[in-house]
Amino acid sequence: MSKKYDYSYTQDRELSWLKFNERVLNEAGKKSVPILERLKFLEIFTNNLDEFFMVRVGSIHEMSLIHDGHHDIRSNLTPDEQLMKISEHMAPLYRQRDRIFLDVSEELEKQGIVQCRLGELGDEEKLYLKNYFEIMVLPVLSPIVIAKQHPFPHIPNKVLHIGLRLKKKEKESFGIIAMPKDLDRMVFFEEGSLRFVLLEDIIAEFCDVLFPKYIIEEKGILCVTRSADIDPDDEIYENTDDYREHMRQIIKLRRRLHPVRLEFYGEQSRWMEKYLIKKLDITKRDVYQSLAPLDMKYVYALSDRVPEEQRKKGSYRPFYPALNRDFVPGESITKQILQGDKLLSFPFETMDSFVELLKESAADKETVSIKITIYRLAKQAKIVKYLCEAAENGKEVLVLMELRARFDEENNINYSEILEEAGCKVIYGIDGYKVHSKVCLITKKNSRGIYYITQIGTGNYNESTSKIYTDLSLLTASKAIGRDATKFFHNISVFHLEGEYDHLLVAPNSLKNNIIKYIHREKMKAESFQPSGIFMKMNSLADRQIIDALAEASCAGVPIFLLVRGICCLRPGIPGKTENIRVESIVGRFLEHSRIYSFGAGEDLEIFISSADMMTRNTRRRVEVACPIYDPALRERLREMMEILKKDNVQATRMLSDGEYVSKRKKGETPLSSQVYFMNEAKRLQPKPKPKKKGLLASVGSRLFRRKQKR
Repeated sequence: MSKKYDYSYTQDRELSWLKFNERVLNEAGKKSVPILERLKFLEIFTNNLDEFFMVRVGSIHEMSLIHDGHHDIRSNLTPDEQLMKISEHMAPLYRQRDRIFLDVSEELEKQGIVQCRLGELGDEEKLYLKNYFEIMVLPVLSPIVIAKQHPFPHIPNKVLHIGLRLKKKEKESFGIIAMPKDLDRMVFFEEGSLRFVLLEDIIAEFCDVLFPKYIIEEKGILCVTRSADIDPDDEIYENTDDYREHMRQIIKLRRRLHPVRLEFYGEQSRWMEKYLIKKLDITKRDVYQSLAPLDMKYVYALSDRVPEEQRKKGSYRPFYPALNRDFVPGESITKQILQGDKLLSFPFETMDSFVELLKESAADKETVSIKITIYRLAKQAKIVKYLCEAAENGKEVLVLMELRARFDEENNINYSEILEEAGCKVIYGIDGYKVHSKVCLITKKNSRGIYYITQIGTGNYNESTSKIYTDLSLLTASKAIGRDATKFFHNISVFHLEGEYDHLLVAPNSLKNNIIKYIHREKMKAESFQPSGIFMKMNSLADRQIIDALAEASCAGVPIFLLVRGICCLRPGIPGKTENIRVESIVGRFLEHSRIYSFGAGEDLEIFISSADMMTRNTRRRVEVACPIYDPALRERLREMMEILKKDNVQATRMLSDGEYVSKRKKGETPLSSQVYFMNEAKRLQPKPKPKKKGLLASVGSRLFRRKQKR
């Protein structure tokens, strides 16, 4: 018999995610945000939406075909009902994006940055574009007319196409042209100009020449989004013993999965819509019209083209990560960690300290081994460079490379080959479980015996995203943490997920159970009138058991503060259920990504940093790690950080009991942006490089110079 759930204080995961992306879109609508940043927020919103359809809508669509009787444990909706609700919420989001794109475009036009429409151009400019089309574009186009000899083609995922309704001797046909991949997306009228036309508009305008025997009745710019929801561990996709080759095949398969969305840019042809609905086997609710371009990745190239002074005015004030406050520049990173735990806070502080640690360890004769779990890496990763150097220097290097990091599979495959060629031992995770933890263990040996340096973080070893994601990284020489990390790498190397640890909380075996125990402990304290409290910062909260445990703690009187960037399936403020829970979300210049789990109050406070969100996929189907913070100074630093996050009234919004979000800022209240605060604090507290010691000859020379000056 299935368990009965209380749905009075929970909400649907997908609809909660859409509200998060709406908060991203709202940043694009704020006049206080610099204009070029508003344009980038539009691109982020659009890209987020693409991934949502590929991953989540794709997954629900598959579930609707296989498990039509399934009910979501947070909303009680069936898959079909979820798809219907998503469609209902999407229409106003598209309209809102169109309004904001129009507003942003008008502001950009005042500054001379203009996306031109063909109908607004003069004859001379149209002739210039026509010549450009004939010389640069026409030779690389491959038009198709659907007929017996040319059956309906596969339309690849997220590739713009020009669709045409063609007529020949009273017979109607469908023509289609794929956008070429290797041409510039924007065509500018002259060198240094910021007036441009998008390539899709040019092709749509001049493509008639490709169909000389047809009358063109209608044209449309369209894009098909396909499901990307392939489980690499599904046995139906297994046909090779080489796991890297297996993942390459998965990437190819993803391009051919079932369509889940059809978008039209600009005017929408009813004939074309009806025709494609049938050919793509989708429904009318899967079709969307947009006045904003369907692919907005061009905005970064546009921003780069803007003159420097103008770009500065239209962008956030430049920020460069500071040196970590606890490290003395110029001294050995390794020796400083041996003297005491360090905590890096990205992007406010640089990742260079960790990279330098790997560099030192690669060359240090006391280093025995380096073991690391990798989920996502930068395109140019220094971390890989120093892991390779360590292997070439005779150190044992074990890299668990998760090839199933969605949309980063190709990058990870390439790096796994580079690491293997350098002599590193590379393994690829565990069947049915993604390894999402962020752990690096450096084992060293000297005359006194074995010792460890362990790094455990909330975010990826990605030097690029560490400059735009907020994350935390602990560097410790703790023997206790080092021994647990040693067990961790032993266990994942032999696929033993039930291992027990003295200090680390490790999913799927012990993390969730221990989090629930800590929540229950606070509940018991509140019931016996002792000080209690819970603070949890994460990207998403969807695990039903965690939600129910928090609701029970709330009923006992525990004050609970949940800072959840994205999905939050718990609704706060429900009388008798979640009235002691406050839910907030911060969306700003940097992507909030750190996970902090804090239980207790005062001296009783226990704090963990973790790679895991409180979602079922993380707590049950991934290898995740949460690490306690024992150092008193670092605990105090995190406590202060949590207080600042709570006080944010600029980028933070508060969730109401109906699941909607509102601004926190009260009239007359002093504004506080946590991200701006942390930027300023990092710069203020960064250590000053030590002055270089002058040699004897330099000091003598200096004295002689001063004597001459006196004479």
